Amino acid sequence: MNELQRQVHELVAEFGGYWEPFQMLAAFVEEVGELADELLNVEGIKGAGNRDRLEEELGDVMFALACIANYYRIDLLDALQKSIEKYRERDSGRWPNNR
Repeated sequence: MNELQRQVHELVAEFGGYWEPFQMLAAFVEEVGELADELLNVEGIKGAGNRDRLEEELGDVMFALACIANYYRIDLLDALQKSIEKYRERDSGRWPNNR
């Protein structure tokens, strides 16, 4: 568990512990929806948005994701590193500048 996940864990412990996995997944999906709304605003598609609100929503998504990862004792930085390596190998020929 990295330092940021540890901080999330400590806060969740103060609040009484983690929710059940599907409750956390629902919270994560809700936060992704709020991120989508704000991204539509920032891009001028749905209204007027601002980068501060976009940053807040990204943070909320990361918090919800950290809760799920902590519940299952998965270090998000390790998981991200593995994904970066997977995409590097799998998708190296898919991007226009790599062909």
